[in-house]
Amino acid sequence: MAYIPRLKQEYKDKVMSALTEEFGYKNVMQVPKLTKIVISRGVGGAVADKKLIDYAIDEITKISGQKAVATISKKDVASFKLRKGMPIGVKVTLRGEQMYEFLDRLVTSSLPRVRDFNGIKANGFDGRGNYNLGITEQIIFPEIDIDKVNKISGMDITFVTTAETDKEAKSLLTELGLPFKKN
Repeated sequence: MAYIPRLKQEYKDKVMSALTEEFGYKNVMQVPKLTKIVISRGVGGAVADKKLIDYAIDEITKISGQKAVATISKKDVASFKLRKGMPIGVKVTLRGEQMYEFLDRLVTSSLPRVRDFNGIKANGFDGRGNYNLGITEQIIFPEIDIDKVNKISGMDITFVTTAETDKEAKSLLTELGLPFKKN
């Protein structure tokens, strides 16, 4: 028997039926699902120091469990001393089993490590059922060794869903365990 991540199994067993009950879907294929999670980080100092990109790639790879890639600039910006084609950030796209594993680790071990944590803001939805979460410190992830961090920096995590509305997406992400603040 193949390994199935805990959240994927929970989605099939509980979340689908809860969402169908809440929104009255007629077909199983109408139930919104999480399609991918994109973790990205801009590295502004990479213009001056190329090693910063390597550090960022290494950290995001440890956090996500999948090899991260450098993002490159699309145009020249003279005021930032930036040339077209220079690496300026890092990103990784998680799908399938690794996506559910990352979400499980984020909800159960990383977010509770945030100082004075009382939930994530519910205003990060884009109107099409996707949610953006900004994290200010990468050291909340247990995979990162705090002694080897050269600079504390944040990252953006984007949850892409098949939901039509923000309300459906929020219900889906709440059922999957994301702790939204109570209004």
